[in-house]
This record gives sequence, structure tokens and C-alpha cells, in this order.
Amino acid sequence: MLAIAGGKGGVGKTTTALGLAAALDPPVVAADADPDMPNLHALAGVDRDPTLAALDDRGVGVAQSAPEASGVGVLPAPHVGEAGAEPDAIARTLDRLAAADRPAVVDCPGGAGPDAAAPLRAADAALLVTTLCAPALRDAAKTAAMARTLGTPVCGVVLTRTRSAPDAVTDLLDCPVAASVPRADPPVLDDEAVRSAYRRLATALGEDLLASHT
Repeated sequence: MLAIAGGKGGVGKTTTALGLAAALDPPVVAADADPDMPNLHALAGVDRDPTLAALDDRGVGVAQSAPEASGVGVLPAPHVGEAGAEPDAIARTLDRLAAADRPAVVDCPGGAGPDAAAPLRAADAALLVTTLCAPALRDAAKTAAMARTLGTPVCGVVLTRTRSAPDAVTDLLDCPVAASVPRADPPVLDDEAVRSAYRRLATALGEDLLASHT
């Protein structure tokens, strides 16, 4: 299970989670672990319910098929206040998801609090997402440090809204630039250059990483 992480909101974590999931060989699960700012379901075009919390009772089969991403099952974030929305509960649910028979990507909350740490702790590896602006890069460095403190390796970084891959980013984050995703007008995932970038990312990461279990 791969955590799609970054310290700052709005840098493209959700787009990367869905774009990468769509580029991998199906079936793949894309899960939203951010109850405070849930948007994976909206980007994927699925209903808000059932949520990730439903895995407690119904298993991966509860995931909804994304209309524009064949073979991707989407699990929206739990509702704030419902059972299963607390960080510890999300971590336990993600442990069950990691043990399922499908590769999974998890759209993580931003920041450095317990809600961001929970999915990182449950994941096999983390993929950072950031733009090239200085504040986003600083926040990505904090996320990388948090992941490593939790024992979760950082396999790379996706740079969004750019075609470049500066060496300084690799030095700052101590991981390779796995992909550079060009800027595109919404809907971003309809752009062929963007889809091609995520296909290259899927090839670079490899199925073994996403299919591995802790």
C-alpha cells in the first residue's frame, strides 16, 4: 500500500492518487484518508458513501467503480464524527486494506498531526507530492521526515504543474523525482500529457511496490 503524501494542501495529492491508480494494472483501490478535506470521491465521480469506514464490515468489495478510471475502486474518506474517522481507527482500517488482494493507494491528509501520521504508519511506502514553490517544498521535507520517523520509506517525489526535475529537489527530500506532471487545465486527468506522466510513474514504481504487504 502506497501513501500519497505532502505537507501542503492543493499541491495535487488527490489528482496523483487517482491518476496513479488509473495507470496501474487493475484492479486497484484508491482510498481517501482525509475526513476533514475529503475530495477523492468528487474527483473520481463517485458517491460520498459508503466510506473507507465500511471496510470494517464489508471488505474491499464496498469500493465504488470510478466511471472514468476503469478498474479503480474508490473508498471515500469517513465522515467527521462517524465511527472510523479517528486517526487510530483509520490506521486499523488501512491495515485491513493493506492485507487485501489488491494494490492500494491512499490519499493522505496534509500537515504533520496524528491524522497525517496514521496513513503513513499503515503504508508500505510513501510517495511525496509537491509543487516547486518554496513553502510546498519545505512542507514536503517535513512530511518526508515524519514518514521516515514512523519507519515508512519514501520512494520518491512527484512534482506537479511542471515539466522540470531540479537536482536540488532530490537533495532536499533525499529521494528521487519519480515524475514531473505538467500543468493542465481542469479536468486535469483528461489531459493526455498528464495521463502519460502518470503512466510513466506507474512503470517507474512497479507493481511489486504497491502489492507488497507489511
